[in-house]
Amino acid sequence: MHNLGVDANAVWMALAISLFAGLSTGLGGVIVALKRSPSARFLAGSLGFSAGVMVYISLIELLPEGIESLIEADNPNPELWGTVAFFAGIVAIALIDRLVPEDVNPHEDPHSNGSNRMRNVGVFTAAAIAIHNFPEGFATFMVALADPVLALPIAFAIAVHNIPEGVAVAVPLREATGRKWRAAGWAALSGLTEPLGAIIGFLLLRPFLGPQTLGLTFAAIAGVMVFVSLDKLLPTAIQTGRHHAAVYGLVAGMAVMAVSLLVLPG
Repeated sequence: MHNLGVDANAVWMALAISLFAGLSTGLGGVIVALKRSPSARFLAGSLGFSAGVMVYISLIELLPEGIESLIEADNPNPELWGTVAFFAGIVAIALIDRLVPEDVNPHEDPHSNGSNRMRNVGVFTAAAIAIHNFPEGFATFMVALADPVLALPIAFAIAVHNIPEGVAVAVPLREATGRKWRAAGWAALSGLTEPLGAIIGFLLLRPFLGPQTLGLTFAAIAGVMVFVSLDKLLPTAIQTGRHHAAVYGLVAGMAVMAVSLLVLPG
């Protein structure tokens, strides 16, 4: 990358690129809002698709990227620490899941209210995506600040990833509340942590976020996203009664992400 000279125009351009990537999450919410009466098959397929996206991104992109950053930081055992950070992320989100009050976050009770469970899925998915987008926004911003031309295809690839993530947030919230545009709004808000991460990272964290910290962060976020997919998205998709639609959606989500990572630069 080029020298990171701080120029006002470059900063605004980098922030705009990060904002574009983040707002694409809202596009996923709009897609859900425009579909009038989602069938059980659509619900199962959408949630399965989103789980496939998140699992594939986590294991194929985020975790390897985290280990690569640890190698860049001359960590003596990058694979070990990347693995530790991955499972630490799982443990952290699992503890949060257990600590949330039961009336907000019903756990294994099969008779729990369906709308509460859907709300729970939407909230946890939004939280996981927000956590994921925060350092992702900072990373996109820093690349854009150094080389905007290089950052454009990266931001486009992230935008492709973020659209189904917006679907993952909006679908359960729409089912829980019946308010499609409010659900779309929450999907858009979950994506706004991307430019927020860019701003905070640039103002506060840049002196401290070296390759070592960034590597551990990406590995931990991969763990968070895998947990949310396996504990929230897939079980809820299967509970619709459309098991095959959920599985086909899962595979389709992985396939779309595989193609995007192979075809799109960055």
